[in-house]
Amino acid sequence: MRQGPLTGLKVLEFAGIGPGPFCGMLLSDLGAAVVRIDRRGGRGGAPSDITARGRRSVAFDLKQPTAVEACLKLMESADAVFEGFRPGVMERLGLGPDVALKRNPRLVYGRMTGWGQTGPYANAAGHDMNYIAISGALHAIGTDDKPIPPLNLVGDFGGGALYLAFGLLAGVIQARETGKGQVVDAAMTDGAASLMAMFYGFKASGMWQEKRRSNLLDGGAHFYDTYQCADGTWISIGSIEPQFYALLLQKTGINDEAFAAQMDRSAWPSLKAKLGEVIKRKTQAEWCEIMDATDVCFAPILDLDDAPKHPHNVARETFLTIEGVVQPAPAPRFSATPGKVQHPPAAIGAHDRSALADWGFSDDEFKALQETGAVA
Repeated sequence: MRQGPLTGLKVLEFAGIGPGPFCGMLLSDLGAAVVRIDRRGGRGGAPSDITARGRRSVAFDLKQPTAVEACLKLMESADAVFEGFRPGVMERLGLGPDVALKRNPRLVYGRMTGWGQTGPYANAAGHDMNYIAISGALHAIGTDDKPIPPLNLVGDFGGGALYLAFGLLAGVIQARETGKGQVVDAAMTDGAASLMAMFYGFKASGMWQEKRRSNLLDGGAHFYDTYQCADGTWISIGSIEPQFYALLLQKTGINDEAFAAQMDRSAWPSLKAKLGEVIKRKTQAEWCEIMDATDVCFAPILDLDDAPKHPHNVARETFLTIEGVVQPAPAPRFSATPGKVQHPPAAIGAHDRSALADWGFSDDEFKALQETGAVA
């Protein structure tokens, strides 16, 4: 029994890597019935394949015309479909949006790529780092010496998967109002640029300097940075507001008059060095005793082993364990229709018969797919 605010939504996912599976996970966690179209003969279904959780898998050989026709039939009853191939791939398969929307005019067809469906780079290969490079985001993140990729959070998952999920749901709302579907072009370059909106505002107002670690929110300020403790671990300090900054000085025992110049950018490097010396006198645990749950704007910096054990995460059940694998719980949370992990990752093709039956395929139609080699 599926559970969540998207229960009743039918989504078809063409399997890909990275942000595509993450989008499918998000929709499934909130209750959508997502069927993933996998390549026949592929491997998958390991408990550690977290972003594959919650969906049913149908494995097609898309070189077979009967498999292509089966996909189009699935699209006929879907609310949304999404894919993450280079522009033109789905058209060559006979599964592009023009064909799909003729079969189902209410369909919302999501297309997620790094560069988008148009533009000079549209057909070029790339990865997260490349996509956020032209948005301004990568230039702003890193050390004094060089930009540093912020994992693939900004492009793949933030600028890609989240904007795709947002776009699909917006499209479905519109389709239910008008009866007309449409194509959602979710480019990671666009999403990453959108995520930078506030910083472009800072730039326009004169609040942002292009030199890394010279600004309020990029580690330039002594009161908004990370600091190493006596035991080699790290803490985060974000005491921006005057009252929080005053509490930081109180909790650290600092009474140096130089710290009164909180917003003097020229003083930030020297104040950062002084604060760093103070922080390094105690362990992370000792600073937690002093600053935890206060208005200092403080938190210990935890690795992937320790984060699930933190009392706040434990209290909120932010992480859960499925088949021995620790993983994030569904988010966000809903008071009346909470989401859930519908089931562990499925093996490739595990639901060939059951998923197709639920989506309207008869036994005879399934046997015909088997006979042509479209499914195993």
